[in-house]
Amino acid sequence: MIVFDLRCSQAHVFEAWFGSSAAYQEQRERGLLSCPFCGDGDVVKAVMAPNVAAKGNTRPAASAMTDAPPDPATIKAAMRAMAAAQAKALAGSEWVGTAFPERARAMHAGELPAGPIHGQTSLAEAKSLIDEGVAVAPLPFPVLPPETIN
Repeated sequence: MIVFDLRCSQAHVFEAWFGSSAAYQEQRERGLLSCPFCGDGDVVKAVMAPNVAAKGNTRPAASAMTDAPPDPATIKAAMRAMAAAQAKALAGSEWVGTAFPERARAMHAGELPAGPIHGQTSLAEAKSLIDEGVAVAPLPFPVLPPETIN
């Protein structure tokens, strides 16, 4: 695994992990990268400080040892907790599929009763909703349409 600092065109900097430099490049070319803060799809590598290992015959300072990344079990537990939180949030939400932008706009305009919905839309359409003042947010994990679940 390799970690990169990434930056969107709105100057948000965030960290992302990839299997390789080639995996990063492939995901970027396919438009699969987006800023977790604003959803911007114009994401590039940011300048980052290199992590240079100490000489083999020296011991790292105690403070450096506390900066170790979390173990895989901790990461898995955090991901399970996030998935459970998303499932709980969606339990009272209505799946509206590709009609999401139209339904969200209608609720925002007062043409439909307000209520929690989730569905699918493009990044450009999501940005347009945000620009119009419609409160939307991306979900951290993909959601399968109910009709595809057996």
